[in-house]
Amino acid sequence: MRICVYLGSSPGRNPLYREAAEQFGTLLAKRGIGLVYGGGEVGLMGVIADAVCAAGGEVIGVIPEALRAREKDHHGITELHVVKTMHERKAMMAKLADGFVTLPGGIGTFEEMFEAWCWAQLGYHQKPVGLLNVGDFYDGLTQFIDKIVEEGFLQERHRAMLMIEREPEALLDRMMHYMAPETEHWLGEKDL
Repeated sequence: MRICVYLGSSPGRNPLYREAAEQFGTLLAKRGIGLVYGGGEVGLMGVIADAVCAAGGEVIGVIPEALRAREKDHHGITELHVVKTMHERKAMMAKLADGFVTLPGGIGTFEEMFEAWCWAQLGYHQKPVGLLNVGDFYDGLTQFIDKIVEEGFLQERHRAMLMIEREPEALLDRMMHYMAPETEHWLGEKDL
């Protein structure tokens, strides 16, 4: 079982973000869950990969050729896949993962999370999509999402597909219910 984690290629200003990435990576490894991520060694991406590796877990990175110099290939991970485009990167990451979690990051992180959530809404996959609201980082975004529901642009059932928690254990517990192949919720994926 693997979770794809979207998070910043920068560390951010608040040390809490780094701590959260380390904690989440360690938790994944302790639970026997592999990490799928962007393949770099910079920023929070490198922090989470290092934490999973240090705890003896599996780490699979996927990096596009054009970002190898900027994000710096992580050579200490289990597998590193180099692809040609961002589209290939996101498709491979989605295919390798059984669920998706977003930690703090920038617009690339947001775009990846929204795409995974949108694919779930459209029925392209039935994998859980989670948002870890570290230090209230995503409070404004969650309020905006609720406003979208109020204004009639998002159905409540689709809003509920994005699992939002402040504690990593609580988020993983919710997601694990949907990731278990024996539950009726897990149906694999259609062609992405």
